[in-house]
Formats: sequence, structure tokens, C-alpha cells
Amino acid sequence: MDNVNHPNHYGGIDNIYEAIKVIEAWELSFVLGNAVKYISRAGKKSGSSYIEDLRKAQWYLNREIENVQRLYDSKE
Repeated sequence: MDNVNHPNHYGGIDNIYEAIKVIEAWELSFVLGNAVKYISRAGKKSGSSYIEDLRKAQWYLNREIENVQRLYDSKE
């Protein structure tokens, strides 16, 4: 187990769906990448709860929605 480079709560090195691999493959922004990261680890990381991780993912999703909405609003 490698808690620095490929922690199990993000999928681990042998998992083709390890969070970082998915984020990079999908070319996600920092904000959307963090949402995926928190969803993928929900309830799996020691010291964090399932609901806490989902709330963190929600925070990042809300931020992305606000950013995109501002962009659209400025073009009108």
C-alpha cells in the first residue's frame, strides 16, 4: 500500500479507475477533479465520513456551477 502516490481510498495503483487516472483521462479541471476525487473516496479514507466527503464534492460542484453561470451571464 502506498499512501502517498496511490492510496487505497482513491482506488490504488492497480485499479484502472483510480481517481487520478480518471481525472486525467477525462481532462477535468481542478474543481471538477476534486469533486470526482471526493466522490470516489466517500467513506473510504480514515478519519473522514461518507457524508463529509459527499458534502466536499457538493461544494466543488456548486463552485463549478457558479463559475460556469457567471461565464454565461457575462456573455449575455
